Amino acid sequence: MQINKIIKQSIKRLEREGKILTPDFYAEAFCKEAKLAGFEVDDCLHANKLSATLNKDLQKELANYRIQTLAELARFLIAKLNRTNQSKCSELLEAQLHFNRPVLKAIEKLHNQEASELAKKSLELLGGSPTATELEYFKQLWENFVANYDDTFLYTLQKLGNVDTKNLQKTIENLQVSKGETNEKFELKTIASILISSLTPSIASHVTNQMQQLNNALKTNPDMLTQKSVEQQIKQAIQARIALDKQSVKEMVESLGGVLDKLSTRLIQMIEKSDGSTSEIQNIKKELELYSKEGESNFQLTHKKLYTIAVAIEENTLAFKTNLQDHSKEIDGLKKRVIELEGELKKAKEEAKTDFLTKLYNKRSLDDFMQRFESEYTRYNKEYTVAMFDIDHFKNVNDTYGHDAGDIILRSFAAILKKMSRDIDVVGRFGGEEFMTLLCSTDNKGAIEYAQKVRKYIEKAKFMYKGKRIPITVSIGLASRSAQPSLEATVKQADDNLYKAKSGGRNQVGY
Repeated sequence: MQINKIIKQSIKRLEREGKILTPDFYAEAFCKEAKLAGFEVDDCLHANKLSATLNKDLQKELANYRIQTLAELARFLIAKLNRTNQSKCSELLEAQLHFNRPVLKAIEKLHNQEASELAKKSLELLGGSPTATELEYFKQLWENFVANYDDTFLYTLQKLGNVDTKNLQKTIENLQVSKGETNEKFELKTIASILISSLTPSIASHVTNQMQQLNNALKTNPDMLTQKSVEQQIKQAIQARIALDKQSVKEMVESLGGVLDKLSTRLIQMIEKSDGSTSEIQNIKKELELYSKEGESNFQLTHKKLYTIAVAIEENTLAFKTNLQDHSKEIDGLKKRVIELEGELKKAKEEAKTDFLTKLYNKRSLDDFMQRFESEYTRYNKEYTVAMFDIDHFKNVNDTYGHDAGDIILRSFAAILKKMSRDIDVVGRFGGEEFMTLLCSTDNKGAIEYAQKVRKYIEKAKFMYKGKRIPITVSIGLASRSAQPSLEATVKQADDNLYKAKSGGRNQVGY
């Protein structure tokens, strides 16, 4: 018998809403009545089941829009598809792919080993089906290359002649040495001198016998640079120079580690003390000066830099402060823009909560307020009453005067309902010509007084359209929460009482 009752209630709902008995309208009304009755029907769960198959982002959007029916889900997905221009996206991605390949091929031929290898690997990546993670990884590799690229060799070349940084080929041509010319631009003696300087360790304080012998030979006979056999000697000297510098760095780090350990201990002791900080810092500086004097000569510069840390921090702090002052106007502008965006966001959120025609709360907001009222009732036994309003014969108004007249009636009725309700009450448009008021801290007696007051006011009000008065009445259904077992039952009882008022002749209050 339960299903028969739901069917009857569904047909009654369609009659109240002035909707034609079509399969879609009937299915929507049936699912609403089944939910109010606490009856679960598989056909009404299709939308939820299909929604569960979508990705999490779409599911979150569906939850925000409160999609309930298959028709609503279909309209939502159609709107999504209409906004997505897959053809244009594919064309753009394809064009970007074709653009990147010749750029990478060009980089591969720029005679920089690291760039060429990275370009080759990037071309191999684009030849497959790269993931977003792989593309992000290669993007980081390119950013690292740009950040660490060392062009100091150009300054070395400048010692040999004119350097055109935009045309390295032309630069190399300018550096060519023609043996036998008395007025040649770059003599082998000059090149040998530069090579000897480059073979001298930059960190280590000494050279090997092999390196010293090669240096002496180049000084004595620069022409040996034209011999093929000297190439291997130069390579070995370079490797020896690198090894010496590495060993020197290792020794320096070990020495510096001891200094820093002692410095850390002294700083901790200084912080733990309540006074004498200034004198402690001065003592630390004196000790660092001693380290600088007693340490090896090749490490004095490192000690000196460590000693000037305090001064550097102070200078950087002042520079940072100056930089902040220089950009204060820009920061103020950004703050102003943030405030504007916050205002726009607040306005957008408010618009999402209201009905576009009547400016009252929409059904989604009413559902949220009902949950809030129900929570207060459950926790604190705070009574509330649901009042359902339905404008009598509203369909006749649309049919007789047109939908513009109907919109005016709805807006005027909404304004009256809002005016006659308290600030603590919640007034909203439930759907079509149906409205709802959630009466806070109001029992059935108080709700009846409120409903009769609204009904009489509407009956006497002058609703005008193009100079003609349109007579309007309203039917009202009431249900107090304390008289019902649940929120859903309260809403259903208010709807049933509204139906009684309409079937009993309209322009009445049902309770």
